[in-house]
Amino acid sequence: MKKYLILALLAMVTTSLKAQQWNFNEVDYTPQKTTFRLFAPPKAKVSVLYSKDAQNSNGGEWVTVKMKPGTDGIYCAVVEKDLKNHAYRFSVNGQLSVGVFAKAVSVNGETGKVVDLSETNPAGWETDRRPVVKSPADLIIYEMHHRDFSVDASSGLVNKGKFLALTEPKAISHLKELGVNAIHILPSYDYGSVDETRLEDNKYNWGYDPVNYNVPEGGYSTDPYNPLCRIREFKQMVQALHQAGIRVILDVVYNHTYDIDHSNFQKTYPDYYYRKNADGTYSNGSGCGNETASEQPMMRRFMIESVKYWINEYHIDGFRFDLMGCHDIETMNAIRKAVDEIDPTIFIYGEGWSAGQCTYPQEKLGVKANTALMPRIAAFSDEIRDGLRGPFSDDTKGAFLAGLQGEEESIKFGIAGCIDHPQVDMQKVNYSKKAWATEPTQMISYVSCHDDMCLVDRLKASIPGISTDEIIRLDLLAQTAVFTSQGVPFMLSGEEMLRDKKGVHNSFESPDSINHLDWDNLKRYPQVFQYYKNLIQLRKNHPAFRLGSASLVRKHLVFGKSGGPLVFCLKDHAGGDRWKDIYVILNASREQQTVDLPMDSYETVCDDGRICETGIRHFTADRVTVAPQSALILHN
Repeated sequence: MKKYLILALLAMVTTSLKAQQWNFNEVDYTPQKTTFRLFAPPKAKVSVLYSKDAQNSNGGEWVTVKMKPGTDGIYCAVVEKDLKNHAYRFSVNGQLSVGVFAKAVSVNGETGKVVDLSETNPAGWETDRRPVVKSPADLIIYEMHHRDFSVDASSGLVNKGKFLALTEPKAISHLKELGVNAIHILPSYDYGSVDETRLEDNKYNWGYDPVNYNVPEGGYSTDPYNPLCRIREFKQMVQALHQAGIRVILDVVYNHTYDIDHSNFQKTYPDYYYRKNADGTYSNGSGCGNETASEQPMMRRFMIESVKYWINEYHIDGFRFDLMGCHDIETMNAIRKAVDEIDPTIFIYGEGWSAGQCTYPQEKLGVKANTALMPRIAAFSDEIRDGLRGPFSDDTKGAFLAGLQGEEESIKFGIAGCIDHPQVDMQKVNYSKKAWATEPTQMISYVSCHDDMCLVDRLKASIPGISTDEIIRLDLLAQTAVFTSQGVPFMLSGEEMLRDKKGVHNSFESPDSINHLDWDNLKRYPQVFQYYKNLIQLRKNHPAFRLGSASLVRKHLVFGKSGGPLVFCLKDHAGGDRWKDIYVILNASREQQTVDLPMDSYETVCDDGRICETGIRHFTADRVTVAPQSALILHN
């Protein structure tokens, strides 16, 4: 019995090691030959079919080549002829698919395509360089959906809803003037809910329904029928943003697939890539009917190689992991290690929660509470988000921005970067009763994102009868808390235009009339854009707001006494800042408030919706008055 147990363990180790070595290069093309590889079950009937004429799975004449099994579970076939631009499909026990790591596909991902990827590189691609960012604390992340950003007539952009919109001068100029240096693009791989042959239907989706994880979405290209077009245009987008000094972060959704039965994972190796409950049903931690098994050696390797592929082929600068709480810690750390070997400045963060119960031990998952076990991987702080605007569970409930008391400790926790801080009473913090970040750069600071209501709609829902003037004041106040916090600041695109979504909480498939950005708001509310722009520049200019170190935060960040406005000070030239002591005062009350200060001479740089670093007013006193529903920033 012991002998068989030892042999079984050795087999498991061997399989694991070989999985770590396998790089998912399913189609390896040269003009002389193309090598096809596929991970599939033992003793399966595996073959590859290729066709010169097929544009989709129904057309053309197909040549079938049997694939030979290897000892490591990898089946292989070599076709010694030039197959460039040929279509291909794999067959596993009669199930046809493009495999799990297709790099080019036909319209709607129906067939794989053998391509020479060098032909997709735009001019100058070989000299494309990642914009320099010394610390994650220096990032200003702007989350956008391709269609939201550019589809409306008011945008003035030509390539509406396309990758190429982000190459146009107006788009680049807007982003540069705003001051953001990282664009987080919502899922941009080939996803299933939009029919690329019927784009005139204008069907909308965020894209959290993966089909081919390593191919750009055809609906965002100018020609979804041309396999090379979507690849080339995605690269053009990245190149244009890089030239503008802006990094590109990709939203990746490895935690589930569009469905199970039609999944390429399931078609190549049934049930290997998915978790199951004890009763044989599929685990649903993703809330989408299935949940991938990141702990499986080949699923782990798939995730690692996919991330590396987006970095090496598309020059991606960071990754946001959807429902990171579904993935195991070991896999997330393996991804971080693999990325570090390429470029340690590539930023990784994710949602530190799942959407349901995972059939995997909670202590081994990448949930927010386990962030300390994932060095240099960040998570979103719902503490500061909901401390500012109110709970996720009830759109009608307000919090600090509504003038309500009780969430100050949650906001303080967020301002400190979700690290342990002696002045934060964790027993009064929402959702977390102990600090979960070891460094402030492990915390994403935000008040709104694509998910849930945008900030304007939340203010309307939680503060009955709120006026437009109050919406603007509280919007600016909320973002002041975000951009002066010690975490990594993150904003939803269009917030600088005072966007709304007509009150829709979950707009993942709402029409353009709900999701679009109204660029005319820049003219209606110019003070909003100006404030965002100046606030971002203030953060960039002053290292006190982005110390990037827990020890420095504890040394320099001091909170004022409880009651009244929320006050904090960054003291003693924090981070080498030229300003000695910087005071930030956040007043959500509809009344002006008076705050005590040490007797000194002060210069205000942010006051009542206006920011001017050279100074708004100078005074000498031991107290200051803060305007209603606004932030005051001053220094001595």
